[in-house]
Amino acid sequence: MNRTLLGALAIASLSFSWAVPSRAAGLDDFVQVDILDGGMTARGTVLGAIRLTLADGWKTYWRAPGEAGIPPSFNWSGSRNVGELTITWPAPHVFEQSGLRSIGYKDQVVLPIEITPRKAGQPVRLKGEMDFGVCKDICVPASRNIDHTLDANAPRNPAIAAALAQRPYSASEAGVRSATCRLMPTGNGMQIEAEITLPHTGGSELAVFEPSDPTLRATEAETRRQGNTLYARSEILNAAGGAFALDRSQMRITVLGSKHAVDILGCLPG
Repeated sequence: MNRTLLGALAIASLSFSWAVPSRAAGLDDFVQVDILDGGMTARGTVLGAIRLTLADGWKTYWRAPGEAGIPPSFNWSGSRNVGELTITWPAPHVFEQSGLRSIGYKDQVVLPIEITPRKAGQPVRLKGEMDFGVCKDICVPASRNIDHTLDANAPRNPAIAAALAQRPYSASEAGVRSATCRLMPTGNGMQIEAEITLPHTGGSELAVFEPSDPTLRATEAETRRQGNTLYARSEILNAAGGAFALDRSQMRITVLGSKHAVDILGCLPG
């Protein structure tokens, strides 16, 4: 299990009970992991997907899991003929449990993977390890080895197509007119305040900040709406400690609403 997951487990254990499955109840009783083939795209990339099927009442987490979750992490070091690799994350759900908010999936989630082969026309072998967590009344750390040669001749896969259609809208698709961010130093890091002009996404909206630097993390945002403007405020912290620079142009802000989600990349100085 990698260091990133171990660190996340240590933080999450402050709020949840983490357990190792007993022999009577193995991990397969909570979650099934399958690899799907999606064939070749018109761009010459190869499609695959990781499908997680969860037992009733269990959930797993999005890439930014909120206060009480751990994000999936991947190590593809054993792969062959893999150039660029992109994972598409379907819009997640927001869960409330024990006074804490987490972001993830229940029942089943399909994570499409698009791969640009290093050598066109040659087999693409996806080999590595996926670390993740699943939770119900307890939380269980999970790890799965993946070793699958993708079938470039496979037909269109409806499950992959559906997952791609469930991605958040882009800023232009959602009608985002502007996104600005103000930065202010704090005692522990840096406060970021975003002002986003966009139509309502439904229900109680939540904005999630994701810095491009993996050593930085954002606290849960305070989010409010006034008319066509959404306001969100979070604090950016450095896991390694010390001063840091924050690139607003690479800040990812995802707005999660009951109707749809919106993925915004970058904000202008406000």
